[in-house]
Amino acid sequence: MLYLDLPTTADITDLAAQRNDLSVSIFLPTTPVSLETDADRILLKNLAKEALDQLQAADADKRRVGALIEELEDLIDDDEFWRFQAHGLAIYVTPDNLRTFRVPNALEPLVKISDRFHLKPLLRAINFGNACYVLALADGGVRLIEVSADLPAETVKVEGLPTDAASSVGQASIAPRSYSGRIGGSEGKKVRLRQYARQVDAALRGLLAGQTLPLILASVENLGAIYRSINTYPHLATQGIEGNPERRSPAELAAAARPILDEIYRTRIADWHALFQQRANEDRATTDLARAARAATFGAVQSLLVDMDQVVNGTVDETDGAITFADGPSADTYGVVDEIARRVLLTGGEVLSGRAADLPEDQPLAAILRYPL
Repeated sequence: MLYLDLPTTADITDLAAQRNDLSVSIFLPTTPVSLETDADRILLKNLAKEALDQLQAADADKRRVGALIEELEDLIDDDEFWRFQAHGLAIYVTPDNLRTFRVPNALEPLVKISDRFHLKPLLRAINFGNACYVLALADGGVRLIEVSADLPAETVKVEGLPTDAASSVGQASIAPRSYSGRIGGSEGKKVRLRQYARQVDAALRGLLAGQTLPLILASVENLGAIYRSINTYPHLATQGIEGNPERRSPAELAAAARPILDEIYRTRIADWHALFQQRANEDRATTDLARAARAATFGAVQSLLVDMDQVVNGTVDETDGAITFADGPSADTYGVVDEIARRVLLTGGEVLSGRAADLPEDQPLAAILRYPL
């Protein structure tokens, strides 16, 4: 299975707010196959060397640089850490602290050095991770299937998950002939199924707490409707997989889930574009980098869509948002788009990280404003 530790909203806010004398952000693709992680460790070693070269070129304090590199070397040598990986790894390191996030989508190798962290690749993992869970729910049993981008789907062990509907309520059948209040006949069956669904939901809470991956329900219509009525996970997909899932393998359920996962992504982007166009007619949308930087500085950006792969080097003035562009990366500059995203996050705005094709124009970002600016 994928070993994910996606950042919470509090994590993102904390990373966005940090200022350090030396802040290094490293991103790399990884493999969940524990026997094949040596190449990942070698890649991280090379990226750490790239970070060291940039820090030395900036004439950074040698003792502070040494402490930072030691943090990375300790991570490279941590055999237990490398046993459990997903498809991408984000590392945020200073001389005093190192934080890692294992994400479901592959990340392009990247090193960024500045006084602040680089967030765009991590935001992409939260927004559109290309992975999901499938809850295969039937009277006769329940399974949670993990679906990832390029690994075989597999069943996840969930502590406390009931075996089936009848045993979950301590009965031989969920539709007993004898009556006790409401418990009997078709009405009694509905009551028992609701109790069963509530136990399933409770068992999933511990595993899904803090996650943002979609949960796709595979169930017959009546039981599916009951589960949706008691579900507490906020990312349960509206569309589900119809029919009894009991005889469908994890691979078959994953195949049925992928079109739904794709549709979730398309719908979110389409909804964003529709709102962008509506706000553009009100002079409350822009793809202009300078205007977006100024709006973000003054807290005027409601939602921002950025190209996660494009880096514009430079700095953004703290008071008026004026951009000073740079010819290339250095320890004295940072990603301008990432800095705009950071300011949007710190003023309560939403940031979505996508690909170039997701943007409404051939620009590194698009912003929906709270008011004309």
